[in-house]
Amino acid sequence: MQDISRKRRMKNALLGACIILVALVLRVAWIQFIQGEELQTLAYEQQTLDRKINPKRGIIYDRNKNELAVSSTVYTVTVNPTNIKEKEKVASSLSEIFELEYDKVLKKVKKRSSIETIARKQDKEVVDKLSQWMIENKIEAGINIDEDTKRYYPYNTLASHIIGFCGSDNQGLGGLEAKYGEVLQGTKGRITKVKDAAGGEVKNTTEQYRHAVDGNHLLSTIDMTVESIAEKYLEDVCIDNQCTDGGNVIIADPTTRRYLSDGNLPRI
Repeated sequence: MQDISRKRRMKNALLGACIILVALVLRVAWIQFIQGEELQTLAYEQQTLDRKINPKRGIIYDRNKNELAVSSTVYTVTVNPTNIKEKEKVASSLSEIFELEYDKVLKKVKKRSSIETIARKQDKEVVDKLSQWMIENKIEAGINIDEDTKRYYPYNTLASHIIGFCGSDNQGLGGLEAKYGEVLQGTKGRITKVKDAAGGEVKNTTEQYRHAVDGNHLLSTIDMTVESIAEKYLEDVCIDNQCTDGGNVIIADPTTRRYLSDGNLPRI
């Protein structure tokens, strides 16, 4: 009777061990084949510090190579909170240099995240002040100054309905800027560096730098001289005739049928 009971216990133990083994195999298979890609992405995000580099959008020209839309170099300033020791001191200087609210900057500097953006689209003169302050205070880590781009239009609002405009992320939101966005926008670069579990930099590791690829230029058929004349006389006609709904005038080259101007006057 005892032998039967012992055999039964051994059989149950063996069965239990087999069930546990099968469950473990299934779990490993689930992690490997179903969740593998997701977990790999999460591991990469936890182990690396990524900073994006925006490319310069291509220039938009008129038919005579006059620049209608141009990208200038500006700078974005970010911080790695875990690498900043004197947080109040850093927050005070950053808020003063970039004319920001101290409390908001301090909150970002004290966060437990790997990276926080402090200021975007800053001119070189301003970031030079930050660079000088970092040198004077011997700060070599925790504050990043990366190149960025800013779109501007040399002719201001002239032909703005044709050219369009860009948002804060340099994405085309209207006109040629939007229609030819894929041609103009280029490819982003990145700066990658290994970080530890706390989000800090790992010593004796180097940054991996992938250059941004600037966008292609665009040569339009618009003639800005013709456009400026068309807009001026269209405005005069609308005022003289009390046409408060504005108006449009299109001028094209009869031999090529290409638009030289698409004069527009909005509601006045």
